[in-house]
Amino acid sequence: MKLPRRYYLNFVAVVFAAAAGLLAVVPPTVAQTTWVDQRESDVVLKDFGFASGEVLPELKIHYITLGRAKRNAAGEVTNGVLLLHGTSGTSKNWLQPTLANELFAPGAPLDANTYFIVIPDGIGRGGSSKPSDGLRMTFPHYRYVDMVAATHRLLTEHLGLKHLRLILGTSMGGMQAWMWGEMHPDFMDALVPIASQPIAISGRNWMYRRIGIEAIRNDPDWKNGNYEKNPKHYVYAAPISALMTESAVHFQQAAPSREAMDALYRQMVEQASKLDANNQLYAIEAVMDYDPSKDLEKIKAKLLAINFADDEVNPPELGVMEHEIKRIAGARFTLIPASAKTHGHYTYNLATFWKQHLADFMKELPPI
Repeated sequence: MKLPRRYYLNFVAVVFAAAAGLLAVVPPTVAQTTWVDQRESDVVLKDFGFASGEVLPELKIHYITLGRAKRNAAGEVTNGVLLLHGTSGTSKNWLQPTLANELFAPGAPLDANTYFIVIPDGIGRGGSSKPSDGLRMTFPHYRYVDMVAATHRLLTEHLGLKHLRLILGTSMGGMQAWMWGEMHPDFMDALVPIASQPIAISGRNWMYRRIGIEAIRNDPDWKNGNYEKNPKHYVYAAPISALMTESAVHFQQAAPSREAMDALYRQMVEQASKLDANNQLYAIEAVMDYDPSKDLEKIKAKLLAINFADDEVNPPELGVMEHEIKRIAGARFTLIPASAKTHGHYTYNLATFWKQHLADFMKELPPI
């Protein structure tokens, strides 16, 4: 699957992202514009307390739903599915053709005619509350645990969901899927974390994030987050994230000469300059609390983890998944082989490579 050159320009969406996904992969197919009962809405969580001890009087969470809720005799929803996006993404990631057309169509693994699908914008992204809304660096310093807590309140307090059929997340969303299994072990039947690992961020994975943090904090235009115009120096380091997330094969195809790569680099920098620096800083620092390795035995749900052999963010040669997956009863791990058609970490945006594994896994669950 060779994607157009425009695909590569989307790397800028992952500037300093924490194992993030593209804002919009531009595929050679036509997207279905709407799905069954597709709706967007906001919920405001009053006096939301963060793990840091900070409190936000009103935390807005934006979300999309697809499909219709099905209820049992007790009135409880039985077909709920939660989809979680990557760090630099939003709920709309899931509507791009390479995901939506493969997952939500009739007969697909997450057929929108069968499931009630909830897709939130995480704190700090999309239509949800974020530093750039006005609070800047006085916005609470959220972490992944806060994102899970906010989404849990969205589901239980406002959508009336007491149990989910499935939680599936990609990249940051995959990391949060591990956390959901530990924090709310009875809340779901199944978990599918994709493009993630259930250990604290370290090694090269943390190094490129640290580069992003320091580039922003040491930008003379940043002014401790109190800038009037977006800082313009840190953006020159932005493409470092692309080196960690796309495959070498496709970089070479996109820019087979020094001149072509120079042009691509300049385009990445230009696009990065349009992103809010405080939002980017908060997003990368949100990963600092992440370490589900301590409580993996608490996970009760059936679990299928999927990673990609050419993913430098979650390098398979470390052997992390094979070791940790054994600690979860009945869990299994699938590694998608690298090829000329895979896209490193970004292969999670191409469901054609992993949807059959999901389909087979869903068949193992008890009937709705």
